[in-house]
This record gives sequence, C-alpha cells and structure tokens, in this order.
Amino acid sequence: MGYVAVQGGKEAIENARQLVQYYRLQSGTKSIEVNQLRGQFRLGIDRVMGEGSLYSTEYGALAVKQAEGDVLEAAFILRAFRATLSRNFYSEPLDTRNMQVIRRISASFREIPGGQVLGPTRDYTQRLLDTELAFEADEEIEAFFSKYENQLAEVPKKLPRTFSKVIDILREQGLLKEVGDREDNRLMDITREAVRFPAPRSARLQMMARGETGSIMALGYSAMRGYGAVHPTVGELRVGYTKIHVTDRLGKRRYIGKIMVTEAEMASQAETNREKNVPYIAIGYGLCFGQNETKAICMGILDRAMRKTNKDAPANDQEFVLYHTEGIEAMGFTNHLKLPHYVTFQSELKNLRKAMAREAKTSD
Repeated sequence: MGYVAVQGGKEAIENARQLVQYYRLQSGTKSIEVNQLRGQFRLGIDRVMGEGSLYSTEYGALAVKQAEGDVLEAAFILRAFRATLSRNFYSEPLDTRNMQVIRRISASFREIPGGQVLGPTRDYTQRLLDTELAFEADEEIEAFFSKYENQLAEVPKKLPRTFSKVIDILREQGLLKEVGDREDNRLMDITREAVRFPAPRSARLQMMARGETGSIMALGYSAMRGYGAVHPTVGELRVGYTKIHVTDRLGKRRYIGKIMVTEAEMASQAETNREKNVPYIAIGYGLCFGQNETKAICMGILDRAMRKTNKDAPANDQEFVLYHTEGIEAMGFTNHLKLPHYVTFQSELKNLRKAMAREAKTSD
C-alpha cells in the first residue's frame, strides 16, 4: 500500500519530527541515560524486547527512550531495526530444565520438589501508590543495599540453581496427555517462511511469543470466561536465565551468553479421550523474553485453546488469535488510517451524492 504526500508535505513532516524532539526535551530536565532505563524500567524493556522480537536490553531501552515510553511504538522501532540485521546462526533449543531460576511457583501443588521460590514479584503486595519514591535519594538507596547485603550474608551458600519440572509429577503418574503425533510438529521460522493455516505449533508459539501482551491477555482472558473453554491452573511458572549455544561455521558448539525468559506450563482441566474414554490433563505452553508472566500464562492458555477441535470461539481459531495479537501489524494498519485517503473517501462521497440524487428524483 503506497501513499503520496501532498505538495509541501516534506517540509511539514520535517517540522513534525522536530516538534516530537521538542516535546520530548521541553521539560528542561537531564536526559535519561540508557543504563537508567535498563536498570529501572526492566519490565517495560522486557516487554519491548519480546514484542520487538530482539533480545537486547540496550537497544530495547534506547527504543523506549526514543518512543517517550510508548512500549508499542518502541517495539515497532525495535522490530524495524531487527529487520536490518543479518542472520548468522540458529541457536540450539533451550533446555529450560537447566534454567538458573530466580522465580518458580506452582498453583497446582502446595509442595513441589525444591519448594516454591517467590522471587521478584508484586503479586503479594497491595499495589498502593508509593509517594515516597518521588523523593528517593541516593543515600536511601545505599542504605537499602547495605541492609539487604547483610541479609544475604545469612543465606546458606549452597542453594539449588536448577529445579526439576513440576509437570513431571503428572507425567510419572500417567495423568498427562502429551501433544502426540496428531499435532503438526514441523519446525518453522516465521521470519523466513509465510505462515499458512492451520499452522504448526512451532509457528503458533513463535507468533504469540512476539505478540502484543495486551492482545494475548485479552484473548486468553476470553477463553477463561468461556469463549474458548480453557480455564487452567499454573502447573509451573518459572523465570530465570538460560544458556544459549550455537554451532559455528566450523561445526564447533559455542556458548554465547544467557538470556532471561519466562516459562509457563498451564495444566488444563481433565478431558476425555474419546477413543479410550479415559480422562487426562493437557498442558498449554508459553515462553517469552524477560520477565513477562501475564504474557507467558496467556500464551499457555491460547496454546491449549487453539488445539481444541471446536472452533466456535475466537480463542480456538488459529487465524483469529495469531493475526489479531500481532501488535506491530495491528498498530501499523490502525495508524495508517491517519494517512491521506482523499481519493477513496471522495469516491465514496460521489457515489453517495449520486444515490441521494436518484432518491430525490424518484421521490419527485
């Protein structure tokens, strides 16, 4: 779809660009450093990296700064930047069993091997506005760290860094229904291949992993409310660091670093196997960059919903879910409506006036 600016548009566009810069800087405050954003806006950066489909806290923070905090615009910028980068290697599959866990919970079992690890979360707070943050001083930050380091000194030195999977409990008891051969298990790269429906599960998970968090949540929530008939419990939710390995051009396996991910395995309610008439538990899976628990959970819900044969709810329909949770595409198409549509609209007006004239002539 192409658009031609009206005469004089180039100058107007340049002035608009300068106004954006002016409004970003007009307060006269010191420019926010990228490292400040990386450190103190980590959850926003995590969301931008996921939706922008590029794991880089530095570029993610830079995009947030450029977009003045608009995370969807920042993801758009990051996705566009990603498109300019070369693809040198494919990483090996992540082994999340070896994840260096910082948070790990299960809502399905009270006692789990290794115990519940609450980690960094606001789930158990009252969400009261902390007005004292408006006057946070460097001295207070230093005092906090001093006190916290003293507490860490009392923690046992040898703590487990990895944990077994909670869903293995269900698997060992024969209660878990595996995805099996009925599912299309082809491995797709959605950035290199056009997606066609029905899409393999690998494509569905990739598209949701870089989907817009709010859209994923909305459709996941619809499934829990009955429009998709999936209301699971959290089998296991874990946040932590996983190692990334690639094979170089010489065939040598190399460790290139680690990334933080959120993984959710959602245990769906018991269903009946029509062939054997035996109830079972099904698992929905979600994994995304950074700490974005809402998205990972709703990915797991939608993964399960899209595997249902009944397609009478939006959450069960692959094409509906995957196309309408693609935030970059949705934002681009929505905002293109602000661009000139003079010709098409005038054509509609012309047809409307003709119809009104015919109606008036008939009435006479």
